[in-house]
Amino acid sequence: MTVFHNLHTHGFLRAGACAPRLRVADPAFNVAETLAMARRAHAEGVSVMLFPELGLSGYAIDDLLQQSALLEAVERAVAELLEESIGLGPVLFVGVPVRAGGRLYNAALAIHRGRLLAAFPKTYLPSYREFYEKRHFASGGGAVPSVLRLAGQEVPFGTDILLRCSDLPDLIIHAEVCEDVWAPVPPSVAAALAGATVLVNLSASNVTVGKSAYRHALCQVHSARCIAAYLYSAAGNGESTTDLAWDGQAMIYENGVLLAEAERFAAAPPLITADLDLERIQQERLRQTSFGDAADLHPPRRPFREVAFALAPDRESDLGLRRAVARFPFVPDDDARLNELCYEAYNIQSQGLQQRLRATGIRRIVIGVSGGLDSTQALLVAAHAFDTLGLPRTDILAFTLPAFATTERTKSNAWALMRALGVTAAEIDMTPAAMQMLRDIGHPFADGQPVHDVTFENVQAGARTSALFRLANLHDAIVLGTGDLSELALGWATYGVGDHMSHYNVNGSVPKTLIQHLIRWVAEEGAFGDAAKPVLLDILATEISPELVPGEGGDQPTQRTEDFVGPYALQDFNLFYTTRFGFRPSKVAFLAWHAWRDASAGAWPPNTPAEKRVAYDLPVIARWLRVFVRRFFATSQFKRSALPNGPKVSSGGSLSPRGDWRAPSDASAEAWLADLERVPVAREAY
Repeated sequence: MTVFHNLHTHGFLRAGACAPRLRVADPAFNVAETLAMARRAHAEGVSVMLFPELGLSGYAIDDLLQQSALLEAVERAVAELLEESIGLGPVLFVGVPVRAGGRLYNAALAIHRGRLLAAFPKTYLPSYREFYEKRHFASGGGAVPSVLRLAGQEVPFGTDILLRCSDLPDLIIHAEVCEDVWAPVPPSVAAALAGATVLVNLSASNVTVGKSAYRHALCQVHSARCIAAYLYSAAGNGESTTDLAWDGQAMIYENGVLLAEAERFAAAPPLITADLDLERIQQERLRQTSFGDAADLHPPRRPFREVAFALAPDRESDLGLRRAVARFPFVPDDDARLNELCYEAYNIQSQGLQQRLRATGIRRIVIGVSGGLDSTQALLVAAHAFDTLGLPRTDILAFTLPAFATTERTKSNAWALMRALGVTAAEIDMTPAAMQMLRDIGHPFADGQPVHDVTFENVQAGARTSALFRLANLHDAIVLGTGDLSELALGWATYGVGDHMSHYNVNGSVPKTLIQHLIRWVAEEGAFGDAAKPVLLDILATEISPELVPGEGGDQPTQRTEDFVGPYALQDFNLFYTTRFGFRPSKVAFLAWHAWRDASAGAWPPNTPAEKRVAYDLPVIARWLRVFVRRFFATSQFKRSALPNGPKVSSGGSLSPRGDWRAPSDASAEAWLADLERVPVAREAY
């Protein structure tokens, strides 16, 4: 069980960054502080540890850098660091001045278990404003020696080096120093194109008002452009304040996402850690073909030299996961971001429908309104689109189509919503048409037998769709679809009818978990007046059900969709990580367990009802993930291969055969089901 729960099993690596206390020009003190922080990192399971620029000597020491006493003290400190690091697990990146080929370089040393792996000289030396590095240092972009001799070891020296981990193949590291990332073409660009997945920057970077935000922007965009992790650490407490000040800013980004950030101006030296998803980085590079094209079009001036090392990571212990995993990957847990997302999604849906109406010259739509989530959202979008186009809402022809199992609650909500929006509303009882079809095909229900099989259900869906399409013909309109992304992923739609087919579907790439927040957002915004809000909130509180099987009476549905296909919260989670990143089921289960195992931990999206703030244990996660894998890979693709048009909305993509997901309809799910066996749960959980 511990192998599954270990982060290394799933392609994660723990990285750290810090700014230790420092004494100006006191290498003995500085190496002691560096070692203390390295031991802390080791105890916390860190594998890659970053320190600031010139951290063993101090950065702002000017001409002291040309004093042999200081340089020899630095070399002794390096020798001590090598000796003391033998029992430590992390690869340590420390900043030192080094002498090579009759010149002095500002360099980053990579040290692991007593071994000096490589030395990376700084390429771009600032000599403007308060910086005068060219007074002391030579650029690593020039004719540098290919090797460095230091502390009794001889190692590769240059910016053309990659550190490749032999027992974590996705870990490939490159280092650069401070100004390098401020330059138009940082050395790490070539390194990333050559395969580096983790880029580290040892920085001094004094602080001025507003500079912190600029550093964030640099690291965020650079990590996104390089599709890599980017670790940054700036000088802090103890650096010389003769003319400058320092804030000890440290941060860890991964592909544009901030994973961890140190407290600035901290009294005690902070250590930040985060778990990098190396597999995700590699998957993103595989998908983003322009990354590979860039590597082909911009080969390095000379081939990179590779240095192999082995981490021997702990693969047995549960080290936890130091990385935020959102329960709802389609729904932000921050109020401002959620509002912005809802605004964008709603307007994307509306804009798509507007363009379709303009292009066809058609001025009316027909829509079936059930009183459920999906048809509600589609109707709201239609009303907004018509308002924007200056068309009367009375040209939205909305029909509620009750049949054998329609509850009074959903039907009354459908009517209340249609009235509140001022659309043309009507009701057509589908029971006679459905019963006629059941009689025509000889179904036992027509003879009074209580047989509620799939044929019984689909006859109702087919009757409704047939009526909507003929109504569209009659009124020179198009049928607006309502089926959502989650239903398409699970195949929870009847082929050719019902939620599957329409002339245009605005919900096709919107997951169920997001639709709920979109409806709540519209209600709270008051976009359609006071009459609409209470009915929208009641629709949100209604049990999700297809309402196709009659019950024993009362106003509660007999069918509860999530009893069949699983909680949409879990299934949307599974969908996102399966399609957006291509993760194997065992990794999806690992992430879901960290996201969902404790209802009291982590953030929830705003306005999530208390009864929805639940936890799921690993057996439940595995059970519904198995349902997802079977339905998504083995039984539902033929439905997705014949989808109507609709705008791509979600950050997780769409399942359109013309867009983000193209797959054969007759594929086997065995590879995914076999991987799911790696999840350590009892067989009966499935």
